Amino acid sequence: MRAMLFALLVAFATAAAPAHAVNPDEILDDPALEERARDISAGLRCMVCQNQSIDDSDAELARDLRVLVRDRLVAGDTNDEVVAYVVDRYGEFVLLRPTFSARNALLWGTPVIILLLGATAAFLFGQRQSQSRAGEALTVEEQARVAKILDEGERNDG
Repeated sequence: MRAMLFALLVAFATAAAPAHAVNPDEILDDPALEERARDISAGLRCMVCQNQSIDDSDAELARDLRVLVRDRLVAGDTNDEVVAYVVDRYGEFVLLRPTFSARNALLWGTPVIILLLGATAAFLFGQRQSQSRAGEALTVEEQARVAKILDEGERNDG
């Protein structure tokens, strides 16, 4: 029974382990370069799968990008140069963690600004409505006239 439980535990543990789509023929001989390639690939988005890194994707484009990253590293590029090379060709969307820029800040900040403007407009509209309802107090003559109209209405009803 214990052996069966252990076998099931091992099977589930290996099934839950992260699976990388890197083919054996893509792996570099230099372990340091391979580690750099894996670090870079983990931060690049597969343009086909979109929410997977190229390191995890089985798509043909992801394979081409993994090979490109490794070729650039073998050619002597730094990690930043490799990422810049890929971003130049595919745009910033290829980054799983986009860089901070004024454009991105505007993209994320615009909904907040619109929400604040809408809340301010609603508050000011509400203030204006409550002020117009309160109005000025009736003069003595106006109060007497209103009382007279109400009395006449009660006499007609009763």
